[in-house]
This record gives sequence, structure tokens and C-alpha cells, in this order.
Amino acid sequence: MKIIEVNNVSKRIKKFQLNNLSFSVEAGTIAGFIGQNGAGKSTTLKLLLNLLKPDEGNIFILGKNVADNDLEMKAQIGVVFDEIHIPQQLTPKDIDKLYRELYPKWNSSYFFELLERFDVRSYDTIKSMSKGMKAKLGIITALSYDPKVLLMDEPTSGLDPIARDEVLELLQTFMEQEDRAVLISSHITSDLEKIADTIVFIHEGEILFHENKDDLQYGYGIWKGTPEEARMIPNHSIISKRDYVFGVEYLVKREFVNPVIELAKPTIDELMLFFVRGWKR
Repeated sequence: MKIIEVNNVSKRIKKFQLNNLSFSVEAGTIAGFIGQNGAGKSTTLKLLLNLLKPDEGNIFILGKNVADNDLEMKAQIGVVFDEIHIPQQLTPKDIDKLYRELYPKWNSSYFFELLERFDVRSYDTIKSMSKGMKAKLGIITALSYDPKVLLMDEPTSGLDPIARDEVLELLQTFMEQEDRAVLISSHITSDLEKIADTIVFIHEGEILFHENKDDLQYGYGIWKGTPEEARMIPNHSIISKRDYVFGVEYLVKREFVNPVIELAKPTIDELMLFFVRGWKR
């Protein structure tokens, strides 16, 4: 079942253009949304939240058109940004009182259970918390009104490794029920390598690839060598080429390369670099 569907969506904002975006996020999966600053990630998230309207195309969440079901959809979506957008003088206990009035499915006992589990003190004001504590509180708050979808924009940005790991653990808690889905925009691709099932890569307003993470990392390989040694790599296997100090390196499709030739497994960062800064042979 597709929880999020983006179908042929285009949007122009001044000189920037999102061009014919199509991708989906299946139930029970986490999709990593990657791309350079200005590539269109934030604009896409605003379209998903119905804060912007597409010029063309349609967006569906839980099978319903976002444009036609604004209030209903917002009750089903948890939103987490790199900063918590709640008045800084409030405490988690204040948040519980407020959100009980706002969300019919707000679960106070679950909220306080998660606060205790992740060492977020209920009497501390938000302004007194560290960045890591604020990040955990933001996700805990989003989880506690039982959304089916989480949209996340750089939720681990600026966090130390321990805090980042705790945030990722919170995501795994959310995904214990298989009828849910997460779309997480992040520059920290090592986090996505740990938790993402699929990767959506946007560049200059267009989707360059939308693939299963394992297919990306095991379907592609990186070969390095001299220009003379490069003759043993079949031309039709080469996706992209980059020069480096000792020679050349290729991003190749493993299936077209002799298995005896040693290939390195690419990281998500390396795949981005090859697709954006490499060049076709």
C-alpha cells in the first residue's frame, strides 16, 4: 500500500522549478529524501503539507488527495523540523495539557512513557533544553497523537552521535506498526544508511533516482584505477566517471562487470557525487 504518492507534480516559485516529480513511499517503509540545498526538498515537503499548491499533478496521502482533505490529512501527519516550533517557555507537561485539547487521539500515557524512556524531563522548559533534547521532544510530541505518516526535515541536524542514535531509535519505535511510513529529508546520509529502506534523490527540481537502498548500494560499484587499466571496464556498465589524483574512478552497474574485478560498495554520499559531479563517458 502506498502511504505517500507524488504524481507528476510541478511547481514554479520565481526562478525555481520543480519539474514533474513522481515518487511514492510504501507502508512499513522509511524513505530518505536527499539532495543539495536548493534542490527542492523543502518545497516538496510544503506541497505534501498543502502549504503550497502544485501547478500540475496530484499528491495523495493515505489514498486521499491532499488538496481535498486538508484538515483530515493534517490529523494523520506528524511533522518534525530541525527546530521545535512550540513556545519556548512551555514544558512537556504544558505540551501535554495543550495537545490533549488539540488532538482527539493524543495519548498522554504514551507521551510520558517516551519522555521517561529517552530522558526528557517533563518539568524543564523548552528554552532550557539542549538541541538534542529538543529534537527528541519534537519527535515524541509528533508520535503521541498517533499519526500514520511522519514528514521530517533535518531532524538530526547539529546533534551529537548519541542524540542522533536516540532519535533514530524513536523512528524505529514509530515503525513498529507496519501501516505507517516516514519521509525524512537529511544531509546526514550515514543516518539514512542505518534506517532508510528507499532513497529519493532530487537535484535541481528533478528526481534523479528513487530506488531501494540495498539495490543502490549492491547494484552499483565503484572502480578506481589508471586510464590504461580502465580499458577492462565495459563502456555499457559505466554510469558516471570522475577524475581523482591517481587516475579515474567509475560508478558502474555491477551486473555488467566481470565478478573478478574488485568493486567498492558506494555510500549514499558517493552516489550523490557521481550523479551530480561526475560525467558520462
